[in-house]
Amino acid sequence: MKDNITHWVGMDVHADKIQIAVFWGNEQEPREEYETDTDSRSLKRLLKKLTALPGKVRCIYEAGPCGYELQRFLSGNEISCDVAAPSLIPQRAGDRVKTDRRDAKKLGRLYRSGELTTVAIPDKSQEAVRDLVRAREDALEDVRRKRHRLEKFLLRHGYRYREGRPWTLAHSKWLGGICFEDAFLKTVFDEYKISVDQAEEQLQRLSLAVTEVSTTVQYKKPAGFQMTLRGIQTLTAMTILSEFGDLRRFGTAREFMAAIGLVPSEFSSGAKTRRGSITKTGNAHVRRVLVEAAWHYRHKPVPGKAVKARRAGQPLGVLSIAQKADVRLYRKFRRMTDRGKRSTIAAVAVARELAGFVWAIGQQTRA
Repeated sequence: MKDNITHWVGMDVHADKIQIAVFWGNEQEPREEYETDTDSRSLKRLLKKLTALPGKVRCIYEAGPCGYELQRFLSGNEISCDVAAPSLIPQRAGDRVKTDRRDAKKLGRLYRSGELTTVAIPDKSQEAVRDLVRAREDALEDVRRKRHRLEKFLLRHGYRYREGRPWTLAHSKWLGGICFEDAFLKTVFDEYKISVDQAEEQLQRLSLAVTEVSTTVQYKKPAGFQMTLRGIQTLTAMTILSEFGDLRRFGTAREFMAAIGLVPSEFSSGAKTRRGSITKTGNAHVRRVLVEAAWHYRHKPVPGKAVKARRAGQPLGVLSIAQKADVRLYRKFRRMTDRGKRSTIAAVAVARELAGFVWAIGQQTRA
């Protein structure tokens, strides 16, 4: 009989410690609870304990900063291990006590009852590309912050650029003409300028690296398909592909929208139906780039030179989807703004439908 038992193992994983709760079959309380370190010797002892359990062993832990190394270690040694999506873990409204031990027990119970949503584990190659794209995103944020610091420093001392858009060639010449007599202020100004230049150089290097990856055999075709959509260029396409990989793993467009957090929340009861803002329980990186891309559809559906160049030579099925998106999403944007909706709300609604077209193009990978 013991060989037919399934052991449900909840693990609360941290950088230095792993709290473990082992449920035997349908028992209400874990039969074993213990803590282990995360060094290689401790993980081997953990593997030995799990392997010694009779019957099937199913492990689960919550996705977090420790990544997927534990999952790969256990799976590589024939121990089933899944990773739960943190934003979709059920929470009790009255539960105000949180400890590692309670978290491990909760994960084990919820996993056994089938109430956890697991994430797709990327292979090491996809994870490396994802880290590259995210590093480029971080570098872009660094550029914005350092530019902001320099602008506010100059504003405090009476310097404001009024001749056009900032951070252009003309703006750079204007910065070069600023001179502070005070030695301390000159030092601050020079250091701020150097930090901006360094951040921009790093951003340029990472952007070039992402562009090079997009031309490889693995990404050239699917990225090219996605770039037939207006508003989606190399960096946006690579963000989508590095975060989700093959979009054919989503059975419907709505599943893909939900994975991004672009579906509306709902609070309905009885005869009343109330829908709220988007859930935001999903991949924030893809959600951000799709909302940014959605703004392109406020313009008339007339492809420019860049879009025509990206669409040249692509399959007819992909082009048909992109052309339908041009018309449908422009009409939706105009319809919502004409009814008095704020453009920001319209952009999010268009981004949700744009995700559907992204999913549809992702199904054409074999074309």
